[in-house]
Amino acid sequence: MTPRRLRLGVNIDHVATLRNARGTTHPDPVRAALLAAAAGADSITAHLREDRRHIRDRDIERLRSESPLPLNMEMAATPEMVAIALRLRPHAVCVVPEKREERTTEGGLDVAGHREALRPLLTPLIEAGIRVSLFVEPDPRQLDAARDLGAPVVELHTGAYCEVEGAARALELARIVAAAAHAEAIGLECHAGHGLAYDTVAAIAAIPTIVELNIGHFLIGEAVFSGLESAIRGMRERMEAARLASGRG
Repeated sequence: MTPRRLRLGVNIDHVATLRNARGTTHPDPVRAALLAAAAGADSITAHLREDRRHIRDRDIERLRSESPLPLNMEMAATPEMVAIALRLRPHAVCVVPEKREERTTEGGLDVAGHREALRPLLTPLIEAGIRVSLFVEPDPRQLDAARDLGAPVVELHTGAYCEVEGAARALELARIVAAAAHAEAIGLECHAGHGLAYDTVAAIAAIPTIVELNIGHFLIGEAVFSGLESAIRGMRERMEAARLASGRG
């Protein structure tokens, strides 16, 4: 049986990080989105954080109007971010936990523990036709809660898998495999991301019930050495090879 196609979303947050370090307009995140499209990416991910440490409001506006790829807007579950998403209508939003003191998103959203607080924030997005994804740990409780809230998509946090090695990594991979299977069983589309690199992507790409990977930091870092298009093509090749091999059993 031919394996289903695996999509690649490219996160361009850290192009904006470089720009903001000098307070200029270069490098331009929108240019990065155009290069990602040329290299075969399927969508662009950008996280509009509360403190605007990298992506800014104008970036989201321009990505929405100038990029040929669907925009996946990462955001915290706050009234401000919901209002922005409802105004700009990105193709999708991925709701993530957010703390000012963190360097990057640390862990998944506790959907099960904050279900009733999340419901009034997610409902307007879902009703507006915006594709809502919840960034969660590979835990069936969180997936069940996501379905209860009406979110059609979950994105599994792969950070713990990427940060360990040996038997610990095998254990984390097993959790992701089981969670992805559970997501499909209960009718959720399953994505994955966080920390993935050339040496960690294959095992995740081989999971047949995952349909999209979102990758950013590694690609932007690798682009320093090889160029952004080359880095994205290299990632795409590894993803497709792993998916094809999984289909052969």
